[in-house]
Amino acid sequence: MKTIPSYLAVATALSFAATAAPALADPNAESEAATNRASTPAIVNIASNIVVSAEGLEELDFIAGQDSLEEEDIQENLDGQIGEVLDKLPGVSATSFSPGASRPILRGQDGERVRVLIDGLGTADAANTSADHATTIDPLTVKRVEVLRGPAALLYGSQALGGVVNVLDRRIPTESPEGGFQFDALTAFDTVSNLRSGGASLDVGLGDMFVVHVDGSYRETDDLEIPGFQLTDDLRADLLADAAEEEEEGELEEAEELREAAAQEGFLPNSATETYTFNGGIGVILGDTTFGASAGYYDTFYGIVGNPEGGHHGEEGEEGEEEEGEEEETVSIGLEQWRFDFRGDIALGGGFADRLKVRAGYSDYTHTEFEGTEVGTVFETETFEARAELIQSSGGVIGVQVTSRDFEAVGEEAFVAPNETTQLALFTVQEIDLGAAQLELAGRYERVDVESDSVGVDRDFDLFSGAVSIVSELQNDLGRIGVTLSRSERAPAGEELFANGPHIATQTFEIGDPDLDVESAWGLEAFTRLDFNGTTLNLSAFYQKFDDYIFLNPTGEEEDDLPVFEFLQSNAKFYGFEADANIPLVENDAFNLTADLRASYVKANLSGELDGDLPRIPPLSLLGALEADVDAFTLRGEVQYTDGKAGTPGLETATDNFTFVNLFLSWRPLADNENVVLQLAGENLFASTGRRHSSFTKDFVTLPGRNIRASARVRF
Repeated sequence: MKTIPSYLAVATALSFAATAAPALADPNAESEAATNRASTPAIVNIASNIVVSAEGLEELDFIAGQDSLEEEDIQENLDGQIGEVLDKLPGVSATSFSPGASRPILRGQDGERVRVLIDGLGTADAANTSADHATTIDPLTVKRVEVLRGPAALLYGSQALGGVVNVLDRRIPTESPEGGFQFDALTAFDTVSNLRSGGASLDVGLGDMFVVHVDGSYRETDDLEIPGFQLTDDLRADLLADAAEEEEEGELEEAEELREAAAQEGFLPNSATETYTFNGGIGVILGDTTFGASAGYYDTFYGIVGNPEGGHHGEEGEEGEEEEGEEEETVSIGLEQWRFDFRGDIALGGGFADRLKVRAGYSDYTHTEFEGTEVGTVFETETFEARAELIQSSGGVIGVQVTSRDFEAVGEEAFVAPNETTQLALFTVQEIDLGAAQLELAGRYERVDVESDSVGVDRDFDLFSGAVSIVSELQNDLGRIGVTLSRSERAPAGEELFANGPHIATQTFEIGDPDLDVESAWGLEAFTRLDFNGTTLNLSAFYQKFDDYIFLNPTGEEEDDLPVFEFLQSNAKFYGFEADANIPLVENDAFNLTADLRASYVKANLSGELDGDLPRIPPLSLLGALEADVDAFTLRGEVQYTDGKAGTPGLETATDNFTFVNLFLSWRPLADNENVVLQLAGENLFASTGRRHSSFTKDFVTLPGRNIRASARVRF
């Protein structure tokens, strides 16, 4: 693999050194902005003003399309993959490829169009390359997750057309723990997968200046229990028809295997997972200036549920039959990542800018696909990313970001040629007070170079993106209403340019196009945030029109017994809405009852020479909940409805609607510490069969059956 260009690291170091000296000269300098930051929660609703803690945004007031999950929400929605943790948020779904791999989908967009970050920097894994690749985040050690859309997303990359998921953890301390130490832990056990899991972190202050952090987690599950048959009715009928043909031809053993596959029920074969992580960090507290660094290791091993009709991986002879002596092996993935991070938050003493924030990270990632015990394909990525942001005294951010990613895949199913992507970006986000209204502006210029020596292609792209929001206060402090107009551009990814081979995860033979153009989109969003008599209501309606939208299109041909798909470009449009309401029904000292209502919908289709609905777009989803607080207990009941959706011919099958009923009972046994929470959860209590329309594997991977989970979260 190539060495990450050293000039990126040098540029970051010079930028840091040039601006750090004034702050270091007066380490005890205090600023009003920092005081506010220390005393304000990450995302809070204060007179309908949402304050976001993502790097560079906590001093700003962007309100369009922001959501968050706090620690109590993570405990309630605990899962091994971040996509499943976020699934109940309006406008969010998940790829749900298998229990070991599930990325978030925002407003129908996934993969390259959604950025998943750890504290402002990319996860630096290969999850965007294929739906069967896990995201290197363990929710057991996460303290908060933010979902950003609208102008704020431009701070993190031109490819964030759908939005940004920013995960905040504790690995780099930014303040001294009260009393000299802080211990956090979360453990959970369940029945649907025989889950055994636990994560813990410890921060210890060493004098007045240093804080040391360590954390770790372990999670293990068995094969997932499901209600009813593993396969859809149509897929079962196909297998039984094939079995009848095999029997007529005298192939009795093959016929019996097909019938056994069609009769599979009660659990998902080869869906077990095992994950563990270790992280260590140190923070240096110099008054209002902080520095820190961390090192971390992520390791997971999980099974890939096979498609009984086509198999996930298999070796076939010239006539399409398995070679003599060859049996299809179960497929599993072993994934590990070493990650090193640096963070600086430097007080500049006022003037044009209050603070300089610097983040840098390096990742070495290896992902191995096993066929039985044999090594199949190995994916490797080496990534360096750094960003520096000036936080202006007047309200606003100016920043620079550099990224270099070296990708290589080796093996029979290495369907993407080795390639290197380098990005250099300048960005800004500004707020202007117009009196009766507020103007919010964002702009980003990005230079992207994508190169593959083995293919002999080197592409350069200049990208310009921007957004403007106008926000107005409603009378009598009822809330705010606004509209956002945006223009975004995205360069084609290496996978879209250089793919040429069997992509077994999606059961396709993919062919990239090295001549793909820039993908661009105009977006319009109207939103309102209301707060009256204790009721909060958030409503957003959005429309995106794409030029040169990049997508996979079937050619009607076959290669290696797989249907051939090629990357093409066409116009497309996405539109939909998101809504949520929190309504207090009863409020008194002894008892509180609140209603929580959520809804989201997205529609997406191609237009122009090619038209038709795009595949794997999440359908209408609704959630209604009642939550009661009585002394130290909280009882929450949920009804979660997901609509059915017709399939796209040649690309996907239809899915039926389903309803999950969930119940959560939380107990805070210590009156003086509400951060000790014991919880008993019952999920999908009526054992409904659910298949996520956005999943490549929905025909043979169902969502979990009835589950009882016990968990405990503590902080001392």
